Amino acid sequence: MSELDDIHHWLRERLPALLREYKVPAAAVAVSVGGDVIDVAAGVLSLATGVEATADSVFQVGSVTKVWTATLVMQLADEGRVDLDAPVRQYVPQFAVADEGAAAAITVRQLLSHTAGFEGDIFTDTGKGDDCVEKYVATLGGTPQLFPPGSMFSYNNAGYCVLGRLIEVLRGKPFDACVREHLFGPLGLTHAANGADEAILFRAAVGHIQPGPDADPVPAPIWALARSNAPAGSMLTMRARDLVAFARMHLDGGKAADGTQVLSADSTAAMRRPQVTLPELGLMGDEWGLGWEVFDWPGGPVIGHDGNTIGQAAMLRLVPGRDVAVALLSNGGNPFALYSEIFTKVLRDLAGVEMPPLPAPPEVPETVDVERYLGTYACDVAELVVERDGDGRLWVEQRPKGLMAQLGGQVERIELVHLSDDRFVPLKATLGVHIPYVFIGDDGTGHSLYVHSGRAIRRVATDQEPRHP
Repeated sequence: MSELDDIHHWLRERLPALLREYKVPAAAVAVSVGGDVIDVAAGVLSLATGVEATADSVFQVGSVTKVWTATLVMQLADEGRVDLDAPVRQYVPQFAVADEGAAAAITVRQLLSHTAGFEGDIFTDTGKGDDCVEKYVATLGGTPQLFPPGSMFSYNNAGYCVLGRLIEVLRGKPFDACVREHLFGPLGLTHAANGADEAILFRAAVGHIQPGPDADPVPAPIWALARSNAPAGSMLTMRARDLVAFARMHLDGGKAADGTQVLSADSTAAMRRPQVTLPELGLMGDEWGLGWEVFDWPGGPVIGHDGNTIGQAAMLRLVPGRDVAVALLSNGGNPFALYSEIFTKVLRDLAGVEMPPLPAPPEVPETVDVERYLGTYACDVAELVVERDGDGRLWVEQRPKGLMAQLGGQVERIELVHLSDDRFVPLKATLGVHIPYVFIGDDGTGHSLYVHSGRAIRRVATDQEPRHP
């Protein structure tokens, strides 16, 4: 029996118990070593219907879509139609943000690597028509610039929607048609969809959310985010096996299983080449390439991307040096603990990679001066108020805004404990993870300019920072 066979047996035996332990309604896993692929699924696609998950079930892949969008851009670069270091306005003349100088300077490469610097969590719904991405880009004119283009990393959904519009302009067709004709078709994918209208043709998962911190998952009231955010990850849906087929293309120098050259070998290599180093966030990569996250793990490097939509989560990891890829798709509960259990074993056994443990608070947190971190930080979907209580403990109150408030987001008050340097983690986990908060920069008064949890959220109150609530 091969090592891959061993993993297949372990997944069939272990996955149902893991789903029960972590309250995940359903999950599907696919693993590839060389040309061999195995897949396993368990659970139910909706707790309301009880329909069982199979290996042919389709789940939303969320922001893993960004690697697909980046691949479409790199195909255009292969054709000589896109210069990665040209201003994006060369291809999308109507692109604008609040800072005109930044809008004129932002390059395609900066959008691909999340270094463009404007606020990125913009989820404006501009309808379901084929012009929705074009209309979405037209709404960005008032979007604030957080930092000069190219100077640091901040995850940017809106930037990938701009890239989607670039693809539409140069291909002369809607984004989902580009995905279908330039990726689904050449890769020979049989269970992949752009949105609910296509996903309903398959055995589709429903996302599940938790009404309260300790509540059991329930089916989400909305299946997907707006079509206008499709290039960033609101629509793409597929089997775990089909996601691994996309990963295999990137491992095989841009070739599909039948030998079709989907992307050049040079571009596949360029996409995984680090462009920017991230703050020490723990859950994201150590660096970011052109679409791919890069993880500097023992036995690696490893590349990948994660995605989260309304109650669905996707994780994808590739080990180019070992020709290994693994994908996990799920529909609620605690997907991070599930990811940690499965990927730790699969990557260790098949690729010799040791996945670091997820961030966690120290047993005895160090007491530090928190004065410089206090204040209010805000973006389009949340306001974060960082306060110190009478005992000197640090708290962040997260107040949802915009779409997050509309989806039922609740105000959360979270105690933070010191991890290292300017890094803090919640004392209590949310969905099994302690997402780090990193305070960076200086606003000129001795206070941090940003709090970073993957997104750089800028301070908005510098003269009346809260002290003792």
